Amino acid sequence: MTNRRSFLLAASTIALASGSAKPDSAQAAEEMADFLFVQTASAMTFDKTTSKLTLEGIGATTLFFADRPERIAGNMKTTAFVPFWSTGKDSFLSDPPNADLSILEGDKLRQVVVVLENPELNGTSLTYTVKVVGGEMPEKGSELSVFIDIIGMPLTPLSYAGVARRGFRRAVLY
Repeated sequence: MTNRRSFLLAASTIALASGSAKPDSAQAAEEMADFLFVQTASAMTFDKTTSKLTLEGIGATTLFFADRPERIAGNMKTTAFVPFWSTGKDSFLSDPPNADLSILEGDKLRQVVVVLENPELNGTSLTYTVKVVGGEMPEKGSELSVFIDIIGMPLTPLSYAGVARRGFRRAVLY
């Protein structure tokens, strides 16, 4: 069974073998890359009463990539990603990830930040129980991208909280 720890160990081993990570000290074996994940779907529905987000036409693969300096990127089967919510101290079950949902509603783009829990994959439908952290979740949408936050670092610069922290440093163009 794939879990977060085995995934990170395997990806870090690949990075060390390819030379993209530098073993500078004895701690190098213990260091792990921080990964972000991206899922895409052709449509979504949200049931507010049950907090269930269903992604229809979910991609067969989930993209992953590491933040600098590792620069590791690849794809894994979505069926291998869902077990990251299995039991264990380093699972998403004990520390659910944040995600940014980019949803098209007609010709309007909506961004919603959620916490993802309890995934259920049935064919090409993936259902999450979600807690909305920011934004307003539509009942329906299409062409959805789910950007899942870095493992184990909820306050990194790319997380929702990290973006809020550094928001004052950015200029917004309209």
